[in-house]
Amino acid sequence: MLVEVLILGRGGQGGATAANIIVSAAIMDGLMAQAFPFFGAERRGAPVKAFARISDGRILRHGMFDEADVLVVMDQGLVRTNYTKEVFVKDGGRIVINSQRDAGIKSKSFNLLGKAFFYRVDARAIALRNKLVIAGWPIVNTPMLGAFSKATGLIRVESIKKAVMEFFEGRAGEVNAIAVEEAFNEVEEFNPIDV
Repeated sequence: MLVEVLILGRGGQGGATAANIIVSAAIMDGLMAQAFPFFGAERRGAPVKAFARISDGRILRHGMFDEADVLVVMDQGLVRTNYTKEVFVKDGGRIVINSQRDAGIKSKSFNLLGKAFFYRVDARAIALRNKLVIAGWPIVNTPMLGAFSKATGLIRVESIKKAVMEFFEGRAGEVNAIAVEEAFNEVEEFNPIDV
Protein backbone atom coordinates (compact mmCIF):
# COMPACT_ATOMS: atom_id res chain seq x y z
CA MET A 1 0.00 0.00 0.00
CA LEU A 2 1.23 3.48 -0.91
CA VAL A 3 -1.05 6.44 -0.22
CA GLU A 4 -0.21 9.89 -1.51
CA VAL A 5 -1.73 12.80 0.42
CA LEU A 6 -1.84 16.33 -0.96
CA ILE A 7 -2.69 19.21 1.35
CA LEU A 8 -3.89 22.48 -0.18
CA GLY A 9 -3.94 25.47 2.11
CA ARG A 10 -2.93 29.06 2.51
CA GLY A 11 0.33 30.36 3.93
CA GLY A 12 0.01 30.52 7.70
CA GLN A 13 -2.64 27.78 8.07
CA GLY A 14 -0.12 25.10 8.97
CA GLY A 15 -0.27 22.79 5.93
CA ALA A 16 3.41 21.89 6.11
CA THR A 17 3.08 21.25 9.84
CA ALA A 18 0.06 19.02 9.18
CA ALA A 19 2.06 16.94 6.69
CA ASN A 20 4.86 16.51 9.24
CA ILE A 21 2.39 15.46 11.94
CA ILE A 22 0.86 12.90 9.55
CA VAL A 23 4.34 11.40 9.15
CA SER A 24 4.96 11.25 12.92
CA ALA A 25 1.57 9.64 13.55
CA ALA A 26 2.02 7.14 10.70
CA ILE A 27 5.36 6.05 12.14
CA MET A 28 3.69 5.56 15.55
CA ASP A 29 1.26 3.22 13.78
CA GLY A 30 4.15 1.18 12.35
CA LEU A 31 3.99 2.65 8.85
CA MET A 32 6.60 4.39 6.75
CA ALA A 33 6.03 7.98 5.71
CA GLN A 34 7.57 11.10 4.22
CA ALA A 35 6.45 14.72 4.02
CA PHE A 36 7.57 17.90 2.33
CA PRO A 37 6.11 21.32 1.51
CA PHE A 38 6.12 23.27 -1.73
CA PHE A 39 6.10 27.02 -1.60
CA GLY A 40 8.23 29.86 -2.84
CA ALA A 41 8.48 33.29 -1.31
CA GLU A 42 4.85 33.02 -0.24
CA ARG A 43 3.12 35.39 2.08
CA ARG A 44 0.41 34.74 4.62
CA GLY A 45 -2.75 33.82 2.74
CA ALA A 46 -1.14 32.73 -0.55
CA PRO A 47 -2.06 29.22 -1.79
CA VAL A 48 0.48 26.56 -0.77
CA LYS A 49 0.83 22.78 -1.09
CA ALA A 50 2.23 20.15 1.22
CA PHE A 51 2.76 16.49 0.39
CA ALA A 52 2.87 13.27 2.39
CA ARG A 53 3.26 9.63 1.49
CA ILE A 54 2.23 6.76 3.76
CA SER A 55 3.15 3.15 3.11
CA ASP A 56 3.39 -0.22 4.77
CA GLY A 57 6.73 -0.74 3.01
CA ARG A 58 9.69 1.20 1.76
CA ILE A 59 8.84 4.39 -0.10
CA LEU A 60 10.85 4.57 -3.29
CA ARG A 61 9.08 7.60 -4.78
CA HIS A 62 10.31 11.05 -3.87
CA GLY A 63 9.27 14.48 -4.99
CA MET A 64 6.01 16.22 -5.73
CA PHE A 65 2.94 14.69 -7.35
CA ASP A 66 -0.29 16.04 -8.77
CA GLU A 67 -2.41 12.85 -8.53
CA ALA A 68 -3.44 12.18 -4.94
CA ASP A 69 -5.20 9.38 -3.14
CA VAL A 70 -6.25 11.89 -0.49
CA LEU A 71 -6.79 15.61 -1.03
CA VAL A 72 -7.05 17.78 2.09
CA VAL A 73 -8.41 21.28 1.41
CA MET A 74 -7.79 23.54 4.38
CA ASP A 75 -9.65 26.57 2.99
CA GLN A 76 -12.93 26.28 1.05
CA GLY A 77 -11.97 29.50 -0.76
CA LEU A 78 -9.45 27.39 -2.70
CA VAL A 79 -12.40 25.47 -4.13
CA ARG A 80 -14.18 28.66 -5.21
CA THR A 81 -11.03 29.99 -6.91
CA ASN A 82 -10.47 26.63 -8.69
CA TYR A 83 -7.05 26.07 -7.09
CA THR A 84 -8.32 22.53 -6.54
CA LYS A 85 -8.42 22.07 -10.34
CA GLU A 86 -4.61 22.16 -10.46
CA VAL A 87 -4.42 18.62 -9.06
CA PHE A 88 -6.13 15.27 -9.63
CA VAL A 89 -7.83 12.85 -7.27
CA LYS A 90 -7.35 9.17 -8.08
CA ASP A 91 -10.24 6.75 -8.50
CA GLY A 92 -11.50 5.81 -5.04
CA GLY A 93 -9.80 8.83 -3.53
CA ARG A 94 -10.89 10.86 -0.54
CA ILE A 95 -11.40 14.63 -0.46
CA VAL A 96 -11.50 16.23 2.98
CA ILE A 97 -12.63 19.87 3.01
CA ASN A 98 -12.74 22.56 5.68
CA SER A 99 -16.25 23.68 4.88
CA GLN A 100 -19.54 24.66 6.40
CA ARG A 101 -22.47 22.34 5.79
CA ASP A 102 -24.24 24.59 3.26
CA ALA A 103 -21.16 25.66 1.30
CA GLY A 104 -22.43 24.39 -2.06
CA ILE A 105 -19.28 22.42 -2.98
CA LYS A 106 -19.46 21.32 -6.63
CA SER A 107 -17.87 18.16 -8.02
CA LYS A 108 -16.79 20.09 -11.12
CA SER A 109 -14.41 22.08 -8.90
CA PHE A 110 -12.16 19.00 -8.77
CA ASN A 111 -10.33 16.90 -11.35
CA LEU A 112 -11.62 13.43 -10.50
CA LEU A 113 -10.05 10.39 -12.15
CA GLY A 114 -13.02 8.24 -11.16
CA LYS A 115 -15.23 8.03 -8.10
CA ALA A 116 -14.23 10.13 -5.10
CA PHE A 117 -15.59 10.27 -1.57
CA PHE A 118 -16.17 13.73 -0.10
CA TYR A 119 -15.93 14.68 3.58
CA ARG A 120 -16.38 18.01 5.30
CA VAL A 121 -15.76 19.48 8.71
CA ASP A 122 -16.05 23.06 9.89
CA ALA A 123 -12.44 23.25 11.05
CA ARG A 124 -12.66 27.04 11.28
CA ALA A 125 -15.44 26.81 13.87
CA ILE A 126 -13.50 24.17 15.81
CA ALA A 127 -10.37 26.37 15.79
CA LEU A 128 -12.35 29.39 16.99
CA ARG A 129 -14.13 27.36 19.67
CA ASN A 130 -10.73 26.23 21.01
CA LYS A 131 -9.11 29.67 20.60
CA LEU A 132 -6.62 28.36 18.04
CA VAL A 133 -6.06 31.78 16.49
CA ILE A 134 -2.78 33.44 15.53
CA ALA A 135 -2.71 37.05 14.31
CA GLY A 136 -6.47 36.92 13.82
CA TRP A 137 -6.38 33.75 11.69
CA PRO A 138 -8.05 30.52 12.85
CA ILE A 139 -5.44 27.77 12.64
CA VAL A 140 -7.22 24.79 11.08
CA ASN A 141 -4.43 22.27 10.54
CA THR A 142 -4.99 20.18 13.66
CA PRO A 143 -8.78 19.93 13.24
CA MET A 144 -8.18 18.89 9.64
CA LEU A 145 -5.90 16.10 10.89
CA GLY A 146 -8.75 14.70 12.97
CA ALA A 147 -11.03 14.82 9.92
CA PHE A 148 -8.28 13.17 7.83
CA SER A 149 -7.99 10.32 10.34
CA LYS A 150 -11.74 9.61 10.33
CA ALA A 151 -12.22 10.02 6.57
CA THR A 152 -9.35 7.77 5.56
CA GLY A 153 -8.87 5.32 8.41
CA LEU A 154 -5.15 5.31 7.55
CA ILE A 155 -3.87 6.53 10.90
CA ARG A 156 -5.45 6.10 14.32
CA VAL A 157 -6.76 9.31 15.87
CA GLU A 158 -4.87 8.42 19.06
CA SER A 159 -1.61 8.52 17.10
CA ILE A 160 -2.54 11.86 15.51
CA LYS A 161 -3.30 13.31 18.96
CA LYS A 162 -0.05 11.97 20.40
CA ALA A 163 1.95 13.41 17.47
CA VAL A 164 0.18 16.75 17.90
CA MET A 165 1.03 16.81 21.61
CA GLU A 166 4.67 16.07 20.83
CA PHE A 167 4.79 18.83 18.21
CA PHE A 168 3.01 21.46 20.33
CA GLU A 169 4.22 21.17 23.90
CA GLY A 170 2.26 21.90 27.06
CA ARG A 171 -1.15 23.55 27.01
CA ALA A 172 -0.94 24.26 23.24
CA GLY A 173 -0.57 20.53 22.59
CA GLU A 174 -3.53 19.70 24.80
CA VAL A 175 -5.83 22.24 23.11
CA ASN A 176 -4.76 21.13 19.63
CA ALA A 177 -5.38 17.48 20.58
CA ILE A 178 -8.88 18.43 21.70
CA ALA A 179 -9.44 20.08 18.30
CA VAL A 180 -8.27 16.87 16.59
CA GLU A 181 -10.77 14.81 18.58
CA GLU A 182 -13.64 17.25 17.94
CA ALA A 183 -13.05 17.22 14.18
CA PHE A 184 -12.75 13.42 14.19
CA ASN A 185 -16.22 13.28 15.78
CA GLU A 186 -17.77 16.02 13.63
CA VAL A 187 -16.54 15.17 10.12
CA GLU A 188 -19.26 13.90 7.78
CA GLU A 189 -19.38 12.38 4.35
CA PHE A 190 -21.41 14.35 1.82
CA ASN A 191 -22.36 14.39 -1.85
CA PRO A 192 -21.19 17.44 -3.79
CA ILE A 193 -23.48 19.26 -6.18
CA ASP A 194 -23.23 17.68 -9.65
CA VAL A 195 -23.49 20.64 -12.03
